Amino acid sequence: MSVEFSKEKLQEVQRIIGFYPDGKQKSAVIPVLHLAQQEFGGWLSSDTMDYVASLLQLEPIEVYEVATFYSMYNLKPVGKYLFEVCQTGPCMLNGSDDIIKYIYDKLGIRPGETSGDGLFTLKTVECLGACGYAPMMQLGKNYREHLTKEKVDAIINECRQNAAAKN
Repeated sequence: MSVEFSKEKLQEVQRIIGFYPDGKQKSAVIPVLHLAQQEFGGWLSSDTMDYVASLLQLEPIEVYEVATFYSMYNLKPVGKYLFEVCQTGPCMLNGSDDIIKYIYDKLGIRPGETSGDGLFTLKTVECLGACGYAPMMQLGKNYREHLTKEKVDAIINECRQNAAAKN
């Protein structure tokens, strides 16, 4: 598969690079990786990361270091709905481990796995900065807070209904 941005996306990459001083294009790696992940199926393949490195005139390892450090980047294909469950102290104290286990029981997926129907991926992440709402998860751009088994059931049903409505 050939990885290449459209002309419009390349202009966006150049705009992003332009925010930084000459010779400091490495500073653009995070926003360009976000753009690449959005553009190329919701995850970053090695080819995609190599492409970003070439655009920013970096060694591929410099891009891999960033992409593997942050949980916001997916290094393998993910489902249509990505459940990013916080697993740090406050969430754990408030039951995030139970929520993770419940999602496994309901969907049969462990952290890092995607359901057979391709709808759901479960991912555990470090602090999402919403400790007062623990346990919580991020679903797309939204936080789902004070999770209970009932709330997880409702979220799963909502996702399934949304997926069915789009088909």
